[in-house]
Amino acid sequence: MKPEVKAFFDDATFTVSYVVVDPQTKTCAVVDSLLDFDQASGRTSTESADKLIAWVKDQGLTCEWIIDTHVHADHLTAAPYVKSKLGGRTAIGDQISVVQKVFKQIFNEGQKFHTDGSQFDHLFADGEVYKIGNIEAKAIHTPGHTPACMSHLIGDALFVGDTIFMPDFGTARCDFPGGDAGTLYDSIQKLFALPDETRMFLCHDYKAPGRDEYHWESTVGEEKAKNIHVKTGTSRDEFIKMRTERDATLAMPKLILPSVQINMRAGNLPEPEDNGQRYMKLPINAL
Repeated sequence: MKPEVKAFFDDATFTVSYVVVDPQTKTCAVVDSLLDFDQASGRTSTESADKLIAWVKDQGLTCEWIIDTHVHADHLTAAPYVKSKLGGRTAIGDQISVVQKVFKQIFNEGQKFHTDGSQFDHLFADGEVYKIGNIEAKAIHTPGHTPACMSHLIGDALFVGDTIFMPDFGTARCDFPGGDAGTLYDSIQKLFALPDETRMFLCHDYKAPGRDEYHWESTVGEEKAKNIHVKTGTSRDEFIKMRTERDATLAMPKLILPSVQINMRAGNLPEPEDNGQRYMKLPINAL
């Protein structure tokens, strides 16, 4: 079956959030929602999430799932806020525990921070089949960018998070803790085994050189034929060499430290300290 897909693009973080709709039952899933965050002031706002929420309400939809494809390093998830307004269950891949254990050490979290993924309502296992209304969906573990990345095939629509980008931009970096270029190559081959006509929805676009507009929808066939990093015929060794050399030139995302701290908590802010104020940590020379 073919779901309807509504995209919401955030210029500040180049992030695309999606509402995936079963038109027969008027049910939906929200994928990779975004909480606005101004790092200079330390202030959050819900402007982006409110636009998505308003659209869902205007369409008369019932929200079943609020899915994050992975622990994002470039924006804060709005999953708890979306749930408070629309209902539904928050969810992420079950390898979230691997990411939580790594960053629990980096941020020196105390015993109250659990590394079992229990902050989320549901943890998807690799190959798990579920439904959005009457449309069958499947979770596909696609690690490499992070150990916990999970792509979601919903009807004929594939939501890949940061695994792959538009054909003229390439693929995701693999130099975050737990990332691995060879593993990403293997994950992309799993996606390339899907039918060529499968629609592919990306979590980011940065406008490749020579392109004047943002794009975030491709197909499996287009990626196989044209992706500048990993098109058909690219060997695993070639990809690892390219990805490793390229990653060594990249700066860390400007929101990685606040993003990971919040997203590993399923979007919940740290508990207030004794003065009633919430704080994020800024570890020095940790990444």
